[in-house]
Amino acid sequence: MRRRKILVINKDKNSLGDLVEILTASGHELVLVHDARLAVDTVVRTKPDVVLVELAMPRKNGFELADEINYTLPTLRIPIIAMSAYLKREFQFLFNLCGINRHLKKPFRPLDVIWAIENASEEMFA
Repeated sequence: MRRRKILVINKDKNSLGDLVEILTASGHELVLVHDARLAVDTVVRTKPDVVLVELAMPRKNGFELADEINYTLPTLRIPIIAMSAYLKREFQFLFNLCGINRHLKKPFRPLDVIWAIENASEEMFA
């Protein structure tokens, strides 16, 4: 498994404990953003290998952020993985439209997170 820089966009600092533990234990470098308004600038500045984005965010939701990241940085082709406790079948159309490569339903298991990161990265650069 390759060490990756992962940007996590999530409004709730307290809910990140398990995710941070999973990713740091796997040897990944983490960048955390808690304000959706700062997310795109942080992506531009840090150039992560993968972006994990919470769908339910105030001001800008995860779909809007993914679309903005892909519009702002179309040549970087950064894999985007959505996270949510609530996923609907209809979201698949929005995932495709906004450039979201994978999604994780909360609560997630550690191996699901690692698998999603590994596979999203491999698909983007295969």
